[in-house]
Amino acid sequence: MEGTVNPVSAHVAIKNWPEDDQPREKLINKGTHALSDAELLAILLNDGYKQKSALTLAQEVLRSASNNLGEMGKLTLEQLKKIQGIGTAKATKIIAAMELARRRQAGYMHQKRTIRQGRDAALYFKPLLGDALLESFHVLYLNHASRVLQHRCISIGGITGTIVDPKVIFREALELGATQIILCHNHPSGNLRPSTADIQITEKLKAAGRLLDISVLDHIIVSEAGYCSMVEDGFII
Repeated sequence: MEGTVNPVSAHVAIKNWPEDDQPREKLINKGTHALSDAELLAILLNDGYKQKSALTLAQEVLRSASNNLGEMGKLTLEQLKKIQGIGTAKATKIIAAMELARRRQAGYMHQKRTIRQGRDAALYFKPLLGDALLESFHVLYLNHASRVLQHRCISIGGITGTIVDPKVIFREALELGATQIILCHNHPSGNLRPSTADIQITEKLKAAGRLLDISVLDHIIVSEAGYCSMVEDGFII
């Protein structure tokens, strides 16, 4: 109709859009499923920047991640701040939201709290570590009934490796009274095949565990591509 303005293509403050087009009102009236990724992100950003509405800004953030939420979850504070209109406050909101999403994905396994096989451990760790940019090494401490007593990050390294200290791992196990542990680390490269060093440290930890009567049940490697269970895939016995 002559004289109407498309609020997305022209700079019109969201509060001046027709109510049915305003992301917040749309969510209230129609539910979250009625909103696009950009509209949901616009609600999070709350306001725009100069001649950009919050929705335009949200669309730019998504484009910077190839319109892929998985890729958006990898964006660092510095990368987000390169987008005009995204300062520290907006960038930290986005990072916090993506971390909440990861923790929500991991919530099922946290509630279950029982880990009986490599697949269970992978479901536990993949949402937390699958898209991490740095390699880190983690341990799940279990009791004799395979219930999780504690989850610990043992070390955080670089893109290609991290340092593992057996003393730290087993001191924690003894303090918790754990009788079983499952090891896990991520491969930022996406390659799920264990390295020679991965296999060697696993065998070393298994040997140390036998001396303390603490079983090393498995060593899981996770990445965006999936997971590798060293036991299920035959790398260790």
